[in-house]
Amino acid sequence: MTEARPEPRRRMISDPQVMRALAHPARIAIMEYLNGREGGGTATECAEIAGLSPSATSYHLRELAKFGLVEQAPSRGDARERVWRAPNPSVMVDAGREAGPEARAAERALVEAHAARAMERTRDWLRRAGDEPAEWYDVALFNDALLLLTAEELAEVNEAVLALLRPYHPRRRTDAPPGARTVAVQYRTVPLA
Repeated sequence: MTEARPEPRRRMISDPQVMRALAHPARIAIMEYLNGREGGGTATECAEIAGLSPSATSYHLRELAKFGLVEQAPSRGDARERVWRAPNPSVMVDAGREAGPEARAAERALVEAHAARAMERTRDWLRRAGDEPAEWYDVALFNDALLLLTAEELAEVNEAVLALLRPYHPRRRTDAPPGARTVAVQYRTVPLA
C-alpha cells in the first residue's frame, strides 16, 4: 500500500482564454512536468521536456503564469535561477453544460491536444515495446470496454477509478519503491449516442 500525502487542491477551468492557453503541446508538456514535481522546475528543465529552447519555454511559462496555472517557486539556492511550480497539481476542464460556441471550441481544442499527446505516447510504446523488460511489457494494457450504466452508476465508477489512481500521483506518493516508473494512464468515459 502506498503512503499518501494530503489531497492537493484541484482547479476547475471553464474560462475559454485559460483553455486556449493550455491547448498548446509545449504547455501541456510543461504543466505535466511541473504537476509531477514537488519542487517545480526551471525553464531549462522544462525546455528539455517540451523540446524547445529555454527562452521559448520561458515565454510559455510566463503565458501560463498570466492565468495562474504556474507561479514562481522558492529559489533552490541560486538566486539567478528562476524556479516555477504548478500551484494546483490537478486541473479539471469543463466549459459547462450551458457553454457558448467560444467556450466549446476552446474546450474541444484542449481535449484534442491532450488526446493527441496520449496517442503519441501509445505510438511511442508500440515502437519500443519489444525492447522493454518483460515485467513492464507484460503489464502494459490497452482496454476498451462498453458498459451498460445509469448516470449514477457511471459517477460511482468514475469516483472508484479516480480513488484507485489518486495515491500513486507523483506529488502525493511518499514511498515510491526502487524501480518505479512514471506510467501514463488515460481514462475517459463518454456516453454513446
